[in-house]
Amino acid sequence: MDEKLKSRKISEIFECEEGSRVAIRGWVYRFRDLGDKVFLVVRDSSGVIQVVFEGEGATEARLVDVEASVFVIGRVRSDKRAPGGKEIAGEAMELLGPSHNFPITRDISREFLLDVRHLWVRSRRMQSMMKIRHTVFGALHGYFRENGYYEVHAPMFITAAVEGGATLFPVKYVDGSTVYLTQSSQFYLEALIFSLEKVYTIAPSFRAEKSRTRRHLTEFWHCEAEVAWATLDDIMQVEEDLIWYVVQKVLEENQDELKSLGRRLERLEQCKPPFYRISYDEALELLSMKGVSIKWGDDLGADEERLLVEEFDKPVFVHRYPEKVKAFYHKSDPKRPEVTLSADLLAPEGYGEIIGGGERVDNLDELISKIKKFGLRPEDYAWYLDLRKYGSVPHSGFGLGVDRTVMWIAGLDHITDALPFPRTLRRVYP
Repeated sequence: MDEKLKSRKISEIFECEEGSRVAIRGWVYRFRDLGDKVFLVVRDSSGVIQVVFEGEGATEARLVDVEASVFVIGRVRSDKRAPGGKEIAGEAMELLGPSHNFPITRDISREFLLDVRHLWVRSRRMQSMMKIRHTVFGALHGYFRENGYYEVHAPMFITAAVEGGATLFPVKYVDGSTVYLTQSSQFYLEALIFSLEKVYTIAPSFRAEKSRTRRHLTEFWHCEAEVAWATLDDIMQVEEDLIWYVVQKVLEENQDELKSLGRRLERLEQCKPPFYRISYDEALELLSMKGVSIKWGDDLGADEERLLVEEFDKPVFVHRYPEKVKAFYHKSDPKRPEVTLSADLLAPEGYGEIIGGGERVDNLDELISKIKKFGLRPEDYAWYLDLRKYGSVPHSGFGLGVDRTVMWIAGLDHITDALPFPRTLRRVYP
């Protein structure tokens, strides 16, 4: 082998001139032996290319199998039949890491692919998703940093519930006490707005929900923001701008990946703001017209959200939910106390809620009253109550489920397809 020839990324090979001598490193994606010729489709993180071996070279190439790692030297040539219109006429190959009887075949089930997720992440489909996910995370950071937000970080161990005690994961702490994995960084972000005014974080959250829907995880990535002086309308505007910023970045950087997943680009292109806005009351009216009867005061579930978004070709805010279906920290509407200044952002095409947010209670007496009304103990929230004692201000915030957002943008069928190693009610392996 020519050790002086530097290997290139596969994507670079398609820019090389005809006859250029090149080297690549990667894994065998496809293998065909036609007797006088051996065709290897080799992949790396940048793409795939076909390598054709003939004569003595074919003999050595027959030693490989799917997912073997190889170092290949050859010359670039054009061939309209090859993926991308170019291929490599192989001259030499070194088998770096053998692979025998790779367990993933064409006949596969979802559960099996979850069992062998450590291998399935190599697939072109998972690779496309992960590249889109990479762009989404980068775009979230980009939006906040370009708009004057400070990135902050909150603890993963907490002592009191944010969303609800029934969905907490208890953990035995080093001193023998019981603590919990965080459901949300919101309370800590609220503390930090008194210093930095506009803050955000992107971190895991944990919820022990007994939900087996296509959009629930027990461990998920959470993008949260809190803004001093902001109203419900202000924070909905932030959410709208953020989502469009993320969608634009994916459209700019991941056209190939979206197409490989079969995503219809026009569905994303039409998500340009302004987004639709309807009240909870109007949502119930729309559902009633569809033959779905929901008692006022009940929450909207996944099925109801799916039916609702059928009426819209881009995201829609549902605002002013009843007090009893939202957490205690949501501020009541002064004009109508039975509803809160809250809003969920629902993604179109049946994907449903991807963001929940709204105005926070900023008055100490009102917050204590709400905590008691929800059957909680004010003493468990002592430090959170301090925020209302010393210079409290109106403020708003939201939490965005990053995995759900990736699921929607990439057009995936199930949330377990939206991250490399999902954790669900029934799965903590691999």
